[in-house]
Amino acid sequence: MSNDAIVLLKADHKELKAVFKQFQKAGEDDTQKKGELVGRMIELLTVHTYLENELVYPEVRGQLPDLEDDILESFEEHHVADLLCHELSTMSPDHERFDAKTTVLIENVLHHIEEEEQEWFPKVRENMGRKQLSELGERLLQMRQTAPRSPADPRAVKSAADADGR
Repeated sequence: MSNDAIVLLKADHKELKAVFKQFQKAGEDDTQKKGELVGRMIELLTVHTYLENELVYPEVRGQLPDLEDDILESFEEHHVADLLCHELSTMSPDHERFDAKTTVLIENVLHHIEEEEQEWFPKVRENMGRKQLSELGERLLQMRQTAPRSPADPRAVKSAADADGR
């Protein structure tokens, strides 16, 4: 796989969308499977939002000031996803609002993915060279190894709080 940061982020998106589809296809009463899938979603989203909040967005923000509004919106979208992940992580899959909350999370993240892939990534690719995106991807891969995997991890909480107040 390429070390290009955008390619890596799109791969994350693809993996998330696959888990979303599995959740949507799960039987209405299959709470065990839904619980497992939401656990996987939470882990994937915690890692992904952490990497973008801590590495990708600050890097792009520093190099491409014209994308400031896009980045600020992305921070807010991550904040909403982080809150939903945290709430879902403490909720039983048989809770009456579990499916509804998960559906809102999925819709929010799919909207965010579409904006990034259709609007934001093309601007970043156009303005950052291959070498820069590859170097950013290398740093992303290194950071991924130690990134928090739970919304309760203090680093994830700090990342979410910092993103909210930037």
